[in-house]
Amino acid sequence: MRMTTARTRQHTRGARQWWALAGFAVAVFAAAALGSLAVTGTSAEYASLDQPGWAPPSWLFGPVWTVLYAMIAVAGWLVWRRVGFGPALIAWVVQLVLNAAWTPLFFGAGQYGLAFAEIVVMWLAIGVTVLLFRRVSTLATALLLPYWAWVTFAAALNYSIWQLNG
Repeated sequence: MRMTTARTRQHTRGARQWWALAGFAVAVFAAAALGSLAVTGTSAEYASLDQPGWAPPSWLFGPVWTVLYAMIAVAGWLVWRRVGFGPALIAWVVQLVLNAAWTPLFFGAGQYGLAFAEIVVMWLAIGVTVLLFRRVSTLATALLLPYWAWVTFAAALNYSIWQLNG
């Protein structure tokens, strides 16, 4: 009887873990979707902007962000598994909200300077998240580093576009 109860608890805990991962994926997908709901025609708008010579083609952003969003979700889930919802995940949520806000500022409103200021704040929020995750999970931290690097690149691109189109 005890074995059955232990197995049932283990199965329930395992199912809960997978549902939690799905929840983190939904949260990240929702942030991405909310950020892009306010805008249409981003590829055309991006193509119409004066850009630096090192600007990537618009088709590259979708695949890169898909991978990064998956990594962001898994990183949050790993930290949640270890410590639950606390300061590290509050920072994770803050950077995710800032991530969602950037697209409407840049593409929807065409506010390149304000979008640059916002992406700098997002970059700092990602940095805080990385530092807090580092205390909890090396893997979660490693999963956020490509995101932080891409946002560094995106901030430089945002700044250049702002200067060229301001």
